[in-house]
Amino acid sequence: MGNAIKFTDTGGVTLRVQMGQGTEIQNPKDILPNAHLLFEIQDTGKGIAPEELDNLFQPFVQTASATQVKEGTGLGLTISRQFVQLMGGDIRLKSEVNRGSSFDFNIIVQQAQSCEVAPPIRKEKVIGLATGQRVYRILVADDRKENCDLLTQLLNSIGFETRAVANGQEAIAQWQTWHPDLIWMDMRMPVMNGYEATRQIRAAEQSNSTIITQSQYSRTPIIALTASAFEEQRSSILGAGCDDLICKPFREEIIFNKMAEYLGVQYVYAEEQENFIQTRFISQGFTEVSQPGDCKNLLSTEARDSNDSRPVVATGFGKLTPQDLLIMPSEWITALHQAAIQVDAELIFQLIDVIPKTHHTVAQELTDLVDRFCFDEIIDLIPDDDGQPAV
Repeated sequence: MGNAIKFTDTGGVTLRVQMGQGTEIQNPKDILPNAHLLFEIQDTGKGIAPEELDNLFQPFVQTASATQVKEGTGLGLTISRQFVQLMGGDIRLKSEVNRGSSFDFNIIVQQAQSCEVAPPIRKEKVIGLATGQRVYRILVADDRKENCDLLTQLLNSIGFETRAVANGQEAIAQWQTWHPDLIWMDMRMPVMNGYEATRQIRAAEQSNSTIITQSQYSRTPIIALTASAFEEQRSSILGAGCDDLICKPFREEIIFNKMAEYLGVQYVYAEEQENFIQTRFISQGFTEVSQPGDCKNLLSTEARDSNDSRPVVATGFGKLTPQDLLIMPSEWITALHQAAIQVDAELIFQLIDVIPKTHHTVAQELTDLVDRFCFDEIIDLIPDDDGQPAV
């Protein structure tokens, strides 16, 4: 398709897709298992000379037209043909100089069941867990500490509870005692690899299911982390008992979408951030934001009252403490914590704007921290119920 567009200056490029012996596909659901699909790309471009056709699919061979435009390496058609042959088909072509070319190829396809089709992946940034959900326990098994840290920090930042282990033996021990809701399993680890750990967990689950009623028995989702993308590796991983796998290096949206698929967990996304803040405050009886970006209405009438009787916390320059933030409602503190984790200066400034003027020193000190990009220090200030640092 790319070549057709590249070498066609006038006229057009046409793509046709047909099934079987030329019957056009009206509905994808009509494709039967193990059907043949025929693709044809036709153009009105420069065309290819007859003497060049025999060598066209050889590596690093370019036509006279390609040499003139000085683009490409002569590998595109070679690689494309190999891909098509791997899928059980082949590429054919017809061409005439100055009249155009027609490439067609067929591949063997198999109809997928609706349950096998992966849900569309949301690519918006996850900033938190939706309210009203229980705390999910996630176990990460990987012998490389940096890999464990990367994944646990990502999951902790939005509200998951995590533990990390360095081998399959430790993963089994944590599964038995901590009962995680989902396991991220690296397949290559010392002491015991992920394959054996997964097999032993599945065997134990199967043994338990014979003595525990069905309502009490649940299968722990195990998703493999692997550096291999080969199909035979995938078969071995799934054969060991893993429910799914993702390849390293992974993208965070893939991680979150897989967890949503297997746990049913729901997220708050960056595009919903304003609604996220509104929901958290409204749930505690706060008034709704009247306009986008207006956080002043998030604070209750009592908190905004100029006669606010709560004591003013005296803070010295740069001496904020967790107790200083207790002047604000718990939902405000939670929102501040999430915004600091996400390094969202704009949202923190909006939250600072709703601090009562009677506590302007706290607002000034927080503003100074944001101006100096001290987001870690803000996270350290988040208090627990006793006013002590929560992290």
